Amino acid sequence: MKDFGTGHTGAEGHPEDAERVARRDEAVRAAVEQGLLGPDAPIVGLLDVAGIRDSAAALRAAFDAVIAPGTPVLHAFAVKATPLVPVLSLLRAAGIGAEVASAGELALARAAGVAPEHIVLDAPAKTPAELREALELGIAVNADNPQELARIDGLVRAAKTSSPLGIRVNPQLGAGAIEALSTATATSKFGVALRDEGAREWLVRACTERPWLTRLHAHSGSQGIPLSLMAQGVAETYALAEEVNRRIGRRQIDTIDIGGGLPVNFSSDVTTPTYAQYARLLAEAVPGLFDGRYGLVTEFGRSLLAKHGTVVARVEYTKRAGGRAVAVTHAGVQVATRTVYAPASWPLRILAYDAKGRPKEGPEVVQDVAGPACFAGDLLATGQALPLLEQGDHAAAPDTGAYYFAHHYAYNSLTRPGVYGYAPGVDGGIRFAVVREPQTLEEVVAESGGGHTGALTAL
Repeated sequence: MKDFGTGHTGAEGHPEDAERVARRDEAVRAAVEQGLLGPDAPIVGLLDVAGIRDSAAALRAAFDAVIAPGTPVLHAFAVKATPLVPVLSLLRAAGIGAEVASAGELALARAAGVAPEHIVLDAPAKTPAELREALELGIAVNADNPQELARIDGLVRAAKTSSPLGIRVNPQLGAGAIEALSTATATSKFGVALRDEGAREWLVRACTERPWLTRLHAHSGSQGIPLSLMAQGVAETYALAEEVNRRIGRRQIDTIDIGGGLPVNFSSDVTTPTYAQYARLLAEAVPGLFDGRYGLVTEFGRSLLAKHGTVVARVEYTKRAGGRAVAVTHAGVQVATRTVYAPASWPLRILAYDAKGRPKEGPEVVQDVAGPACFAGDLLATGQALPLLEQGDHAAAPDTGAYYFAHHYAYNSLTRPGVYGYAPGVDGGIRFAVVREPQTLEEVVAESGGGHTGALTAL
């Protein structure tokens, strides 16, 4: 297996991963040949449709293998990971619903045709209007805190709803490797902090007083969190459900939402950990969760999409600084914000392609890959060894299908790149479909108040 960032392989012994790598290489070449990538379109986001379908199927199969037949299961994609309507529509067709955390994400899910009964609303700052809309549509809602639960009380009294209603809890397990993404710390902003004084008793009482509270939700996973800690969070939520039902004297809590957060391997093309590994671990750690007494909801995001997206950018110039080669490309902070501002937590591999979009060969040279923004830290990668990038070549960042090119950061008013899905054609070539059109300069001006030019001078 090749080392981090050194080439286009790294999936030996994993046929599905090797097939994904081959499709990616073909797609980059085809993007250049078909004009999606070139001097006038120097950056694109590419999405592997077959790979996304494979991930959805793997998720469903992994939990089907450990859960009792006939158990209600909803796999809801965390829309925040890749908020693109065609992606949500593709996942819907593959049997995946939507977990939303804002009115905007709910609108995207509905535009993609996701049925209300396959949507879960988990936002930490839901407005009365957002709650009202969800309850009117029959969308599942997880209350984040006592004040929100009181707000829901009033809405439930005012009008009947078919929405499954639950409450989010924080098991307070501690942080993972990335502090900013850890959702189950002692002071996390999410959910009811179970280890705080009186919190557990309050929660039991809240459920006792509200027969319509039938779900518990916890989200302990994220990038940098070990599977064992994720499983512990699920185990503690299951134990709480058992306690609530025992103290009430009946099975009021009938569904457990275990969240998502399966980490992604960014160091090679191998998919690890897998959904099957995580599902088996949960079945061993929390066997009662899968015996048919509880419905199950999952909310995976990054792990469904990351491996199936690639940012590809043209090398506009090359130079040397301090004895090191530097390739200046069109991919930087606008598409890889987390990597640029927190490179230690979010390092990316870089793959080298030549001017025709073919994998580049040659001696590996330690070099930096820089973005187009006007500040020194706009670097996609620092000190990576790969074939020397030259003017007109292409630098690609794989594993960027989630939280990258769908989350544009408009530094320097850089335009949003076009996003295209790809799949093998019947003739052996690559077919592309537009997911999101490249942003135009006219749209940049309009979003920046271009229609109100004289607004301030008139005051």
